[in-house]
Amino acid sequence: MMNGIRDFRLDVPPSEIDDLKRRLNCTRWPERETVGDWSQGVPSEYLKEFCQYWANEYDWYTTQDRLNQFAQYKTEIEGLDIHFIHVRSSHADAKPLILTHGWPGSVVEFHKVIEPLTEPTKHGGDPQDAFHVVCPSMPGYGFSSKPTAIGWDITRIAAAWDELMNRLGYHQYRAQGGDWGSVVTTVIGIQNKGSCVGIHVNMLSTTATKEARTNPNTADKAAIAAGQRFQKLDSAYSKVQSTRPQTLGYSLADSPVGQAAWIVEKFYQWSDCDGHPENVLSRDELIDNIMFYWLTNSGASSARLYWESYDNPFGPGDTTVKVPTGVSNFPKEIIPMPKSWADQRYPICYWSDLEKGGHFAAFEQPALFVQEMRNWLRVAETLDQ
Repeated sequence: MMNGIRDFRLDVPPSEIDDLKRRLNCTRWPERETVGDWSQGVPSEYLKEFCQYWANEYDWYTTQDRLNQFAQYKTEIEGLDIHFIHVRSSHADAKPLILTHGWPGSVVEFHKVIEPLTEPTKHGGDPQDAFHVVCPSMPGYGFSSKPTAIGWDITRIAAAWDELMNRLGYHQYRAQGGDWGSVVTTVIGIQNKGSCVGIHVNMLSTTATKEARTNPNTADKAAIAAGQRFQKLDSAYSKVQSTRPQTLGYSLADSPVGQAAWIVEKFYQWSDCDGHPENVLSRDELIDNIMFYWLTNSGASSARLYWESYDNPFGPGDTTVKVPTGVSNFPKEIIPMPKSWADQRYPICYWSDLEKGGHFAAFEQPALFVQEMRNWLRVAETLDQ
């Protein structure tokens, strides 16, 4: 153990898998929906097929072996054990990068991009494209500990990530994230503790400009309409998780089918999947991610982050980012925003509008995501010279 950092491997006992299969096979199902689409939620025919596969064909241990190929660790920060993947590049000049997931994601989202980022010459890149990659599980998510008292909000997580990177010996690093991970990353740039030299987000944390509200152009109108659609049709999960995470948690803790439906719906809704989540991610990949919630019983604890942070994620004072920022604007993001909105909070050094991809960028479009990281790094590096 060095600097309080301990080796960790996924090691789920067979009894946990047996219990999961028993629960899946004993599910009491509701009647089918009264529509022929996803407008009332995950269609029952699909979810039954999905969960039958989960119970009878899916193999967790294949996933466990694959993820255990990545070096994993735990370290205690402010009383919580933080689980993280840490893969160092073989290239001496690699740049440290912390990747942060959100909800309903996990470190599983990054499994296809870690090697291309750390070993670019094996994946069409150059040595100068190399990163040392750190992927932590957020508090209350996956195999990180669950907070037992209030106070683990986004600002505290951002400070903890800065502590983690310094503890690993990275006194200059870059940060990237999507979903809550983009908010954590944004707050790292707001706090500007001195070690983070640049951030990148694939979901913007900002609001409409005054001009957009009073005299909107075409891009403003599209973003405002997307926000209105989200509030009307897609925001119920956030209202529940930000107000009654404990009440919701009883169902998610007891029913794997309930946990699966709660997550799969968002992959349908937020990914660039042409009408079905399995058009962009395999069934096994969707289940891999759900398993990080089910095996750790983290339905309630992950939802509780919304209770902690949903109304004011940035903390008090000046909420502008203080470090150069890269943005990859994927077209199927929940609310794709124009650059003029982003300029209010972020000092943008790199901006890219992509032709495909959604909310789960690294998971959905790993090759595009890796190229975006390389493009952003090359631009950011010129600012350091």
